[in-house]
Amino acid sequence: MADHHVIVVGGGIGGLASALELSAAGLQVTVLERADTVGGKLHQRQVNGMDIDSGPTVFTMRWVFDGLLDKVGTRIEDELSVHPLQILARHAWGSDQTFDLYADLHRSAEEVKRFSGAAEAERFIQFCEQARIAYKTLEAAYIRSERPTFASMNKDLGLGGLKVLWDIGLFQSLWRSLQKHFKDPRLHQLFSRYATYCGSSPLEAPATLMLIANVEMQGVWVIDGGMTALAKALGRLLQARNATIRTQADVQSILMRDGRACGVVLRDGEVIHADSVIFNGDVAALRQGDVQLSEEGAARKAFGAPEDALSKRSLSALTLSIHASTSGFPLTYHNLFFNQHYASEFEDIFGRHALPTQPTVYVCAQDRRDDHPFTGGNERLLLLINAPATGDRHNFEPSEIQGCLDAGISLMQRCGLTIHNQPTNTVITTPASFHQRFPATGGALYGQATHGWMSSFSRHASSSPIPGLYLAGGSVHPGPGVPMAALSGRLAAATLMGHLGLTKPSGRVVISGGMSMH
Repeated sequence: MADHHVIVVGGGIGGLASALELSAAGLQVTVLERADTVGGKLHQRQVNGMDIDSGPTVFTMRWVFDGLLDKVGTRIEDELSVHPLQILARHAWGSDQTFDLYADLHRSAEEVKRFSGAAEAERFIQFCEQARIAYKTLEAAYIRSERPTFASMNKDLGLGGLKVLWDIGLFQSLWRSLQKHFKDPRLHQLFSRYATYCGSSPLEAPATLMLIANVEMQGVWVIDGGMTALAKALGRLLQARNATIRTQADVQSILMRDGRACGVVLRDGEVIHADSVIFNGDVAALRQGDVQLSEEGAARKAFGAPEDALSKRSLSALTLSIHASTSGFPLTYHNLFFNQHYASEFEDIFGRHALPTQPTVYVCAQDRRDDHPFTGGNERLLLLINAPATGDRHNFEPSEIQGCLDAGISLMQRCGLTIHNQPTNTVITTPASFHQRFPATGGALYGQATHGWMSSFSRHASSSPIPGLYLAGGSVHPGPGVPMAALSGRLAAATLMGHLGLTKPSGRVVISGGMSMH
């Protein structure tokens, strides 16, 4: 099928994964990326000549990438220098209240015992077991398969799987479900944060997201050179297989003929014909018309009417990329600083659509790792505060931003951390900035919010309603995050190849692989 030409719109991780799968199968592939480099949300900001990861900072679910690279006859270790984290994160509520979560279950349990007592440590072990069972139950039926329906999930899970979901609290929020696992409100707060990994509020996200705890226990990896090194490696592998990557190629519309996608038109007027198109962007861009479909009415018919509902958008962020020295708190790679009233943060963001008055502050100290000591001096830091995705309608005033930052700085100082930064060594990114980079999103970084148990079935599948047009990225199934977006790309490629008859039809597409749960 070397004569079948596929255009991949968007060089984020989902687009790169789909392009690599297709080029490995012998298809002609062209990746079109509007930015100067591929990577999408995997990006760096330069501060004082230093490159600072300012999007995702680690990867999990390594099997997704092991399987992808195996398709082209290589391994992660042959392409990248990766290191597993032993300390998953350091958490603080005050200078005398710190808690480390480890990749090792028993070490974490000992830390819970020190922090909250023996009874809470026992409840933590029970929680981890339920998270493990939840992951094992949903991995094949949901995570690795083409978007399931409620009926297909019932069939795939069977009575045993449905009982697992019922025991978790299928119709409960993550926030409520975790109340039965943790009596210490700090640990309840800590594990509720997993909802934010999907850009959602723990008050509304489904209890099944507790499985993220097991995903982290399977392993969290850091890459030398930052997460953009992953995108660069995939780009090198693509070019070695004669795929074409074009940057600064901004797609204005998707060509259609007789109801089928057949190419694209760039904003400079260039027309590029193709046999199939994979759209690796937020589906909102198609729905809102930021990327048009050339046949009138096709977008509304396929993706619905344009939406104006802020409530459906996932979290955006207020980030600071900093190169400065710190003092007073023993930073590790991942650090979280919590206020006492966690719920108010999400009431501000999703209720008032405002910057939180009591923010949680995430700090990624990128020069600190388990495998080598930090020697002092200036270091590369990413600070992230959750924010509402209102970047298309409200550009926060400097006073609003400063008020939120002051609250975050005060929290870190109460926990003992001082960052000695100045405007000259700090780059701030707002929801409006993210909206400019990712059109039609308002700055939402995770597609739609995962709120309510039915949200699992509301994302688009890799096969769109338009023949020849496939979907990938964090706004489609199986969801946001680096490994999930890569999986979406692999699913899009597998679905396309199934339609071409290059793979044997076997019902819904399921990506092989997965962690052994023994």
